[in-house]
Amino acid sequence: MSLSQTKSVGINIENVGLSFGDVDVLKGINLNIKPGEFFAFLGPSGSGKSTLLRAIAGFGPTPTGRILIGGDDVTKLPPWKRNVGMVFQSYALWPHMSVRKNVAFGLEERKVPKTEIDGRVDEALDLVDLKHLADRRPSQLSGGQQQRIALARTIVVEPRILLLDEPLSNLDANLRVQMRRDILALQRKLGLTTIFVTHDQEEANTTSDRIAVLNEGIIQQVGSPQELYDKPDNRFVASFLGTANILDGAFKLEGGKPLFVSDNNFQIPLTSDVQGEASIVFRPQGVSLYEAGTAPRNGEILIKGEVLDREFLGGIVRYSVNVAGHDLLVDEVHKRGRGHFEEGAQVELTIPTDDPVVVRV
Repeated sequence: MSLSQTKSVGINIENVGLSFGDVDVLKGINLNIKPGEFFAFLGPSGSGKSTLLRAIAGFGPTPTGRILIGGDDVTKLPPWKRNVGMVFQSYALWPHMSVRKNVAFGLEERKVPKTEIDGRVDEALDLVDLKHLADRRPSQLSGGQQQRIALARTIVVEPRILLLDEPLSNLDANLRVQMRRDILALQRKLGLTTIFVTHDQEEANTTSDRIAVLNEGIIQQVGSPQELYDKPDNRFVASFLGTANILDGAFKLEGGKPLFVSDNNFQIPLTSDVQGEASIVFRPQGVSLYEAGTAPRNGEILIKGEVLDREFLGGIVRYSVNVAGHDLLVDEVHKRGRGHFEEGAQVELTIPTDDPVVVRV
């Protein structure tokens, strides 16, 4: 079968738990990953994302619950019986072998006939555009080239799924951008169901069909990058994905209309009718900034504040504005020749009434 004709399979994770001693690392994980999906596990260090990936691969202790790949229960199978391809952060290439021998290694271990090995290795090297470097050693390659060799070595054995454990963390910023594009293009070409573990939200957002955000061994939310950004389920997801203004407080009805009252009694009228303790989230780019007394009165939320400082970030200017004791961030698109607000300037902020999202802590 040609590498470009790989059959896609789904992954089902059912109530998976895992503990190391008294520490619960994974806590009742339930997740369905679709055939052919590029899926990311995103979270901070210690969130359980790499542990979950390794459980799918079969490394480490056997978890509770079930892991199914293509409908087959692999929970208790050793790694070599799962037909799973995994690319590690360190690449794990054999330094004494040529590129060709590194890519062929897995096929040789499987006792594949040499004539078939040669064809499959050539195809894998073609897919990562490194056939012309087949006789070199890994030490003679750049970091990005080594990463592509690790990918070729993994896909040449025709795994049912591809697992990527922070594969870009050893590369510089520019190379990381190019490599994530190359990995996504390769995944789309092969149609391989792929799980990508990262702590970098930009990497997850730009590559993934869907993301599972993990924290403390629990899946906080699953959704497309845009869904997670625009409609976070809780405070953690809101703060982990992008920059956010988050105000804690409570909702109440006043004159039949919902009103959010922050912890220091700052009040914002909203369209949400949730009552009780909660938080509201709104992004800096959703806020418009005006000189005091000049904001349009068009039904948006209007609040007054004072500029504390600003940062020039190239494409945007980010202001920190004190509003009733809250430090709110406002992003303005930078335009050449446009003036900026100075520290201490009295300003007005407007926010669309349907922009703030209500989240639970």
